[in-house]
Amino acid sequence: MVHAERAALIDDLERLDEERWEEASLCASWTVHDVVAHLADTARTTRLGFLVGLARARFDFDLQNARGVERERGASPRETLARLRQVATRRTTPPAPVDSRLVEEIVHGEDIRRPLGLPHTYPQEAVIRSLRLQARTPASFGGAKELVSRTRLTATDADVSIGEGPEVRGPALSLLLAVSGRRVALDDLEGPGLTTLATAI
Repeated sequence: MVHAERAALIDDLERLDEERWEEASLCASWTVHDVVAHLADTARTTRLGFLVGLARARFDFDLQNARGVERERGASPRETLARLRQVATRRTTPPAPVDSRLVEEIVHGEDIRRPLGLPHTYPQEAVIRSLRLQARTPASFGGAKELVSRTRLTATDADVSIGEGPEVRGPALSLLLAVSGRRVALDDLEGPGLTTLATAI
């Protein structure tokens, strides 16, 4: 599924005019070009490489990510896309659950596609696995474990309900994006827990 999503994103990006690569993504302070470079960097990441890079960044995740973007961002969108294509079938991963690769491809895929108006349908299994992983991952590692302890996330398009507290309802993809800090997804959600969710992201 990870390889299929990388291939689908590459296909979308191949048809994208180069000037649109400099548009803002949903990822704070990153352009579309930056997010593509980040995806190329994370696809190359190994368990040992991640730990070495984190130590060199003095355990600052944001600095580590910024260095990865700088390393993989080519002189042109075509060059960066070629780098992503080169690593599209890699199976390496940082020291994290394998489903973290799904989270990367889906959430960052939407970071790129939503601002550009590029619709895409993700496999429901991949979205649900990503949502479940985010729900059990602490916020310090980019997840929503603490948030899910205060709200109940209920997918309206799948048989999934996670967490305790006031309910937030909506499409599974929008729930995933919201608990991953993408406020744009709040417009797709409803329920008595929505205020709690919105305050937390």
